[in-house]
Amino acid sequence: MVIDSQPDLEVVAEAANGNDAIQTLLATRVDVVLMDVRMPQLDGIEATKRLLAEQQAGRIADLKIVVLTTFDIDEYALAAIKAGASGFLLKDAPPEELLDAIRTVYRGDAVIAPSTTRRLLEHVAPLITVEKDSSGAPSPLERLTERELEVMKEIAQGLSNSEIAAKFFLSEATIKTHVGRILSKLEVRDRVQAVVLAYEQGLVKPGSP
Repeated sequence: MVIDSQPDLEVVAEAANGNDAIQTLLATRVDVVLMDVRMPQLDGIEATKRLLAEQQAGRIADLKIVVLTTFDIDEYALAAIKAGASGFLLKDAPPEELLDAIRTVYRGDAVIAPSTTRRLLEHVAPLITVEKDSSGAPSPLERLTERELEVMKEIAQGLSNSEIAAKFFLSEATIKTHVGRILSKLEVRDRVQAVVLAYEQGLVKPGSP
């Protein structure tokens, strides 16, 4: 009802569980998926992983996934993000917040429930282990310029483009350009995935200012 009430949004498919969702999306073109975490047969985290695998294999057109849950900061947030979801939102979010999340993800940005963003970094980030590359391959962060690395650190602290712009006395458009280059160079889907990478690479540590 909330989605269909909007002139620019339309519900084109619904599914009762993760398996149904995958089969439906193999046959139906969608832009954004609202994925419940807890579902019978196949939960939303595993369904997200499989959908993105189908997308990488070319069997599903490009889509973005927003995970919905009744739970705040816990393992579901990290699991959803590491599975490749572009958004994480609580089911009790007000309708306007849900609609804004759909539009934000559609534009290519990531969204995490505003009430959980800071706590996500504080409580879930410690669960992200620093990955050690024994092959001797250079860190993907070495692809970034000095300025891009500075911006990357601020992204990992949960700052918005406008907050980063104010900190460096730059325009928001300039920061947006930096963010786009960072995502491209690191080959990550969105800034949420960039945050995970920053913690995995040890660029920032949980609890750091």
